[in-house]
Amino acid sequence: MARGKLRIYLGSAPGVGKTYAMLSEAHRRIERGTDCVVAFVEHHDRPRTEVMLHGLEQIPRKELEYRETGFTEMDVDAVLARRPQVALVDELPHTNIPGSRNSKRWQDVEELLAAGIDVVSTVNIQHLESLGDVVESITGIRQQETVPDEVVRRADQIELVDMSPQALRRRMAHGNIYKPDKVDAALSNYFRPGNLTALRELALLWVADRVDEYLNAYRSEHQVSKIWGSRERIVVGLTGGPEGRTLIRRAARLAEKGAGGEVLAVYISRSDGLSSASPKELAVQRTLVEDLGGTFHHVVGDDVSAALLDFARGVNATQIVLGVSRRKTWQYVFGPGVGATVARESGPDLDVHLITHGEAGKGRGLPVARGARLGRWRIIWGWLAGVLGPALLTLLLTSVTPDVGLANDMLLYLTLTVAAALLGGLLPALASAVVGSLLLNWYFTPPVHTLTIADPKNIVAIVIFVAVAVSVASVVDLAARRTHQAARLRAESEILSFLAGSVLRGEASLEALLERVRETFGMESVALLERESDVTPWTCAGSVGPRPSASPEDADVDMPIGDHMALALSGRVLPASDRRVLSAFAAQAAVVLDRRRLQEEADKAKELAEGNRIRTALLAAVSHDLRTPLAGIKASVTSLRSDDVEWSEEDTAELLAAIENGADRLDNLVGNLLDMSRLQTGTVTPIIREIDLDEVVPMALGGVPEGSVELDIPETLPMVSVDKGLLERAVANIVENAVKYSPQDEPVLVSASTLGSRVELRVVDRGPGVPDDAKGRIFEPFQRYGDAPRGAGVGLGLAVARGFTEAVGGTLGAEDTPGGGLTMVITLPVQGHMAKVSSPRQ
Repeated sequence: MARGKLRIYLGSAPGVGKTYAMLSEAHRRIERGTDCVVAFVEHHDRPRTEVMLHGLEQIPRKELEYRETGFTEMDVDAVLARRPQVALVDELPHTNIPGSRNSKRWQDVEELLAAGIDVVSTVNIQHLESLGDVVESITGIRQQETVPDEVVRRADQIELVDMSPQALRRRMAHGNIYKPDKVDAALSNYFRPGNLTALRELALLWVADRVDEYLNAYRSEHQVSKIWGSRERIVVGLTGGPEGRTLIRRAARLAEKGAGGEVLAVYISRSDGLSSASPKELAVQRTLVEDLGGTFHHVVGDDVSAALLDFARGVNATQIVLGVSRRKTWQYVFGPGVGATVARESGPDLDVHLITHGEAGKGRGLPVARGARLGRWRIIWGWLAGVLGPALLTLLLTSVTPDVGLANDMLLYLTLTVAAALLGGLLPALASAVVGSLLLNWYFTPPVHTLTIADPKNIVAIVIFVAVAVSVASVVDLAARRTHQAARLRAESEILSFLAGSVLRGEASLEALLERVRETFGMESVALLERESDVTPWTCAGSVGPRPSASPEDADVDMPIGDHMALALSGRVLPASDRRVLSAFAAQAAVVLDRRRLQEEADKAKELAEGNRIRTALLAAVSHDLRTPLAGIKASVTSLRSDDVEWSEEDTAELLAAIENGADRLDNLVGNLLDMSRLQTGTVTPIIREIDLDEVVPMALGGVPEGSVELDIPETLPMVSVDKGLLERAVANIVENAVKYSPQDEPVLVSASTLGSRVELRVVDRGPGVPDDAKGRIFEPFQRYGDAPRGAGVGLGLAVARGFTEAVGGTLGAEDTPGGGLTMVITLPVQGHMAKVSSPRQ
């Protein structure tokens, strides 16, 4: 059965019209004959949205009861039974009421998609899980209802529903989003122009990244090598010199001129020459580009210009920023330089900026440091010097300056042989020695114009000439090979230095390491493969790039790691000299994978250890604290049923009161244990409502003696956005704990006040207090500080109170009471900041 397709309307803020757009899409599909139903749509009493539901088939909702209150949720079974072509499901990040089929609505949608039903849904940008911290820093509100980014990214279509902040605020002011009594509070809090502008920018950038992923995938699938300038990507070429900082800052300014600009700094290690790059300077430049929001990349390339252009085209860059060459004027005889070559070969789709700087023209050191391996043009010039040079010299000596002496003739031919060796290496020099010796014999050694040598001294001279020429050529060629080896080792050491630095910096992501391998060797994809035995199939532990290899046999390059693991690279065949560095990357990849798995096992072990600790403490509580009230109840019941004693009405009432008291204590202990279990398993789901504190706090005092608590809750306090039941339970536990430790004649004070955008509820007692080093431990499960003079417990009251308080978006802390005692402080969000736990919805 084919999987259904998911279409998502993504909004920058509540009220931009996501649900309206979704319903409009439903009407269009129905007009085209598509079987479309409303699985769940929340119109929030907005007239225009409610009108759009007319004419659409609606699947009846499932009714659920939670805490004696009725709720409705999407009936997944009913939708599956109806089996439409398209189902409309509003508010994808919604948290379902406990007792529902799934805990989150996006999980319901996954079931519909798996059944082959197309789904159209809605999401606000602030509900994406990865943006929680960013949204909180913008609005001061932490979103509790979120959806994993991967769920949204997997959508077949994502459509942005956008609206300017001014237009959205006008909609709000006209009453098209919230009821009139909530408009002023919303406009002055969540719907401030600054908040809406920042959220709108987040939505636009997120969608732009998603479009960018589609574009890269399309270019890869269709093998498009030409650059498409869909957004400004600026590549900065670094040499490791001091001018790099200037180039990075200039590129950052260029990126700021265009929306969504991106800076990619790249350092290319020249495997065809020694580099004067300073590792310290490169580290400084790496930090600078990352601080400016860019990324740093390290690539190895034989031809710096070609490697830089390949990298720029590979990332779909639109501009390249290079520094003016540091070479002196005379050094240009060795070539035009990287900047000129890149500008000439960049083509019409890449703009190249040459930036002046303070180091321009100051020199780059000796030319020999530029290259150790002989390039193509040097080899060509070497052959010209070795073959044509002797012929031209012979023409010169026979026609212009004849009879200079055989010794001088040999020195001149030896000079050409040395020049051929310096330019082209061993083979051109050997050719020069052979050609030169033959020409010397034919033209300058008597008898001339024959290969016969009459004088034995001339034979010795010719032999010495050939020996010296071959020796010089060998030495020059050996020096070139040693220089190339040194350059190669230098490049490898730089790569290994970066690899070791990534480990020291804590970059333990397997995908990041594989991406570094792909960039370093210029591959299309890299995959880390493993298998359990020699006969089991290979599985992919991690990969980067399109179409990673499924087995080492399918890869262009494979690097075994032990018996059952391998690094598979696709793109091109690497020379044998690259495998040493590749083996270091492979070993590090195995270490990162092992470290990740060990961390996962450590986390599981920690959870198991915490569970064992809870179970041990629970067993101790059951064996003592729970048995105490049971023993009292048992004794009282046994006494009442005794036939040999006739109890008076007063005695009977006292025994019944003891039974009731023991049952209440038992109920409280069991309730705390169950609440702690819910907190440990993460099944506490708050239902946020706007309430007044004077509706909650008095209800929480039912379990304490009359007169033991003094209330000071002003009527002018703003409403708070909390779960009434959870807050009541938290306050009850805190007050009961305070009464238990407070003296008989000192009532506990419960007061409330406003502090900025929060409300503080304080529970003040005059008991013995708690030392500073123990204030954190008193909130841990099964912790009891000191003795409980009146009553007993399992040490869960404060732990449950803190868990419930944090579940509703508040905080709970302990402070010293002036004059002695302990003050518990609950901080809660006020009405205007209700999205701290449940933001307003479209």
